[in-house]
Amino acid sequence: MPPVDSNDYKKKLCHMYNEISKELFGFGTTSLRAAVEPNLITLYARHRKSPRSTALEGEAPTLKHEVDFYMSSIYKKRIREKLEQEFELSIEAVLRDYDPHTQWAITNIILAES
Repeated sequence: MPPVDSNDYKKKLCHMYNEISKELFGFGTTSLRAAVEPNLITLYARHRKSPRSTALEGEAPTLKHEVDFYMSSIYKKRIREKLEQEFELSIEAVLRDYDPHTQWAITNIILAES
């Protein structure tokens, strides 16, 4: 099913994204919006900094970087699964980048050609 560029559809995408954030980090985002194109969904999110992340940043910055990398990988896996199951989307790739200094994350979901 191709994505729909409507406010209701974008709200559902944002809700799903925020639920994954709560599952993984214990809290949702501070800012979140979605953009939908025929073969691309982009989610712009600003996350809260967790106390664990702040502690690791000061004591073990290399470990914090590794944790950020693995959490981002888990995020991509979960968002792919949910989009395929709940939105019946066929996904080619999920790309995500996260800036730990500003807490911004951009997630691009490239949809398979139908």
